[in-house]
Amino acid sequence: MNKQSFIKGTLILLTAGILNRLLGFIPRIALPRIIGPEGVGIYQLGYPFFIVLVTLITGGIPLAIAKLVAEAEGAGHTERSRQILRTSLILTVSAGAMCMVLSLLLAPWITQVILPDARVYQTFVSMTPMMMIIAVSAVYRGYFQGKQNMVPSAASSIIETIVRIVCMLWFAHLLMPKGIAFGAAGAMLGTAVGELIGMLVLLWQYEREQKRRKKMHTEKSLDDPESEKKNSQGTDDASLNNRSILKRLAGIALPVTGGRMIGSVSYLLESIITARSLALAGIATSVATAQYGALQGMIIPLLLLPGAITMSLAVALVPSLSEAAARGDKTLIHKRMNQALRLALVTGAPFAVIMFVLAEPLCMLMYSNAEIGSMLKIMAPFALFLYVQAPLQAALQALDRPGRALINTLIGAFIKLGLILYLSSNPEFGIHGAVIAIIVNSIIVTFLHSFSISRLIGFRFKGVDYIKTIAVMIIMGGGLLYSYRHFPFSEVPWLQFLTACFAGVVLFAAAVFMAKLVTPRDLVRVPVLGKWFVRFQ
Repeated sequence: MNKQSFIKGTLILLTAGILNRLLGFIPRIALPRIIGPEGVGIYQLGYPFFIVLVTLITGGIPLAIAKLVAEAEGAGHTERSRQILRTSLILTVSAGAMCMVLSLLLAPWITQVILPDARVYQTFVSMTPMMMIIAVSAVYRGYFQGKQNMVPSAASSIIETIVRIVCMLWFAHLLMPKGIAFGAAGAMLGTAVGELIGMLVLLWQYEREQKRRKKMHTEKSLDDPESEKKNSQGTDDASLNNRSILKRLAGIALPVTGGRMIGSVSYLLESIITARSLALAGIATSVATAQYGALQGMIIPLLLLPGAITMSLAVALVPSLSEAAARGDKTLIHKRMNQALRLALVTGAPFAVIMFVLAEPLCMLMYSNAEIGSMLKIMAPFALFLYVQAPLQAALQALDRPGRALINTLIGAFIKLGLILYLSSNPEFGIHGAVIAIIVNSIIVTFLHSFSISRLIGFRFKGVDYIKTIAVMIIMGGGLLYSYRHFPFSEVPWLQFLTACFAGVVLFAAAVFMAKLVTPRDLVRVPVLGKWFVRFQ
């Protein structure tokens, strides 16, 4: 598979990301019916510790590999790309094996002393093999993304998600008769199987690529016997020693890993501080736990549903910007930045409008709880800051400023935790204090990233695009509210909701074209569907 354009690569990852997010709601609904809320709690208990270890093993490795491979491919040094892959595999597999062995040896102590429920032991042991699997998968995903071939990553993630869902529900059902702890462990084993299949898909894609490359090389050598000699000479000149590669990998990956560790630790502290602040506000522990669970387990996942879009943009943006930066092409860098931010706004805006206008009906349909819709309504208008934040952070990392992104994230985390402590301990705010803190954090970090990029490359955001987006969102909001109140099917809530959303999205799409936020030229680049828009250019 040849490399894709920035737009095409983004759309491939976008399709996979949205599908994975939608499929991800299946176990959220089905798993509690099999192992119960207590079993889900046990399933989740080991995750924070696991995430910390996985972050240490992989961290910013995929992004670093993508950047280095993109630079090598841009310079025409294919052998250097494979050398980067081999060195990265040695690094991550070694780290993964060490963490896996230590986790297995220390599992009894970790589950009895550090974790709050010893019943998590079976689940903890079940997830340790995933450290090695995720380490290998991360390297190959970074490699393919650096070559700007997003198909392997997309195919792997979709197959992994499907296998994971089927296996986790099946294994949980099979082991549940042994007890809740074993039911939760079964669900974790299913997750591990999904990760394993996803890794095998990536390895298969790599083998296909190597066979295709060797075939092309053989044919070229037969046509031009001198080419093999020239290529080998070029390869020698292009190669780097492993120490140099490790140094560059570490220079890019360590700040990114630090940023992700800040996110993980911030999330952990956020849960602790929120619970204690609500207690200071006089809210009972059970009520505080329920409120925080609604925020993090129900509202935030809905709010981050378009995150598949922004993460797709971010992943595709890194190799594209890295290649342009390696050539010193500032014009292309500015063009890609504007494309990424405009796509993030246009694709995230309709979700934000729906979550604001129809917050209560949406929460009622999803969770049979309309009361939590107030939190979603407050956060939805500010979701756009979250959606553009990922491409901005990816741009800083691609332009060799991961440390700046790390500092911006750290500043935002400190402000968020301080606000949670101050606002949530006030009875007038309660859980809404945490909501406000999260909103402020997203705004501050986004503006800090924007300011950093502006200073770095002199990039200027097209303010007119933001004004147009807000105008289009207002138009869609009015149409969405009108259609929800006046269209038929009011006796069937889910049909009423879907009909209103369809009408709102159609109105949004029409307004986006009229405002020229998206043009037929943009749609021509869409895989498969693009040919239908050629006539409108």
